[in-house]
Amino acid sequence: MLSEERIQPYSENTFYWQYKRKPVLLIGGSVEDNVFQIPDIESHLDLLASVGGNYVRCTMSSRDEGNVWPFERDSASGLYNLEKPGTEYWSRFDRFLQLASERNIIAQIELWDRFDFARDPWQLNPYNPKNNINYTVEESGLVEDIRSHPGQKESAFFRSLPMLEDNQVVSSYQHAQVDRMLAISLAHGNVLYCIDNETNESPKWGTYWSDYIRNRAAGTGAGVETTEMWDQHDLEGDQHAHTLDHPETYSFVDISQNNHQVGKVHWDNPQTVRQRLIGSGRVCPMNSVKIYGANMGRYGTHRDAQERFWRNILGGLASSRFHRPPSGLGLGLISQAHIRSMRLFQTEFCVFTAAPALALVSNRSVNEAYSASENGNRYAVFFPDGGDVDLEVSHAEDLEVRWLDIRASEWTGEFESIEAAGGRVGLSTPQEEGYWVAVIRRAR
Repeated sequence: MLSEERIQPYSENTFYWQYKRKPVLLIGGSVEDNVFQIPDIESHLDLLASVGGNYVRCTMSSRDEGNVWPFERDSASGLYNLEKPGTEYWSRFDRFLQLASERNIIAQIELWDRFDFARDPWQLNPYNPKNNINYTVEESGLVEDIRSHPGQKESAFFRSLPMLEDNQVVSSYQHAQVDRMLAISLAHGNVLYCIDNETNESPKWGTYWSDYIRNRAAGTGAGVETTEMWDQHDLEGDQHAHTLDHPETYSFVDISQNNHQVGKVHWDNPQTVRQRLIGSGRVCPMNSVKIYGANMGRYGTHRDAQERFWRNILGGLASSRFHRPPSGLGLGLISQAHIRSMRLFQTEFCVFTAAPALALVSNRSVNEAYSASENGNRYAVFFPDGGDVDLEVSHAEDLEVRWLDIRASEWTGEFESIEAAGGRVGLSTPQEEGYWVAVIRRAR
């Protein structure tokens, strides 16, 4: 694929992405994070595309039932041979990227998922010395049993690089695995690269692998976009500074962990990041590859997830994807409705020329409404659960409004006239409850 056709920051507003030379808003959901491993991948991607989705997460993980690992087994011992790439694993990955490319779906890859390297998954992992023919505990420095949460950083796997513990026995196989991945992925222009899943390891680890990917890509003439995903829920924490303040290493930021927040705090935190990026002169996409929230999970409710999806987009984020069950809504019926509605919303409001504008809304309760503005020419106001607010407008004459019923994925009618008084218009949702978006414009 030509360099200008690949996924990259949008030339006219680098808070967003462009793909095949056109701006794209990345939205989606999926049943698993390591979607290349699921048996019905083609039909799942078809479903996503059919409702308007174009964005999936792809951890290079193998810990779920039915998954395969990235290495073949030795025929004599039955143990893994880290010298031999896993035929089925890499075939699944290659097919997934091809299927996604055919449907214009962007895949955000995560090279290393720390949950594969601790507790029960570590007992099955080929890198565990007891599971391969290539090294022992003594030779590798890797222990056979890790019962602590990976956030306790007991695994030496993430300290193998030269600037850390320089464990060449392990790092040689890590490099070979990444090289094999890149041999497949660099041929596709629909890939974003994230180094880890919610890491708290040394920032030197992520910096090294980001530079490694970028250098390998440059050698093939391909441009790539990289980031790191930190474990901290507070976006102003010191971990996030390693991506926010280092454009020489990372070309975009992933702020998915903000989806542990609720209500206006969930809105405010990305606005702080946005202003930090603007102030530094470095404007780049802010991605949210996993929206937590499901009644059966631990990180919020169904309602939290739905609100987060819309706050992300009106708040200026470049992507928003529902996390897999049970921690998120995946690609169930609720997610499908919101994705469809977001695409309907885009037919009347251009997010690529808009900016968050909550200051224009008054007479609102703390979580009643959120807004964005297209340079004062059009406005969008999202209501998480019905409501009645005032909106400050630049042009007080000949205004009209149209309402989108998000749950039904349909407009309630055409644009209708709305009166302004004192530079403000009053907005009341068609029903007292429900998820609604109002689009306000000057009458034609």
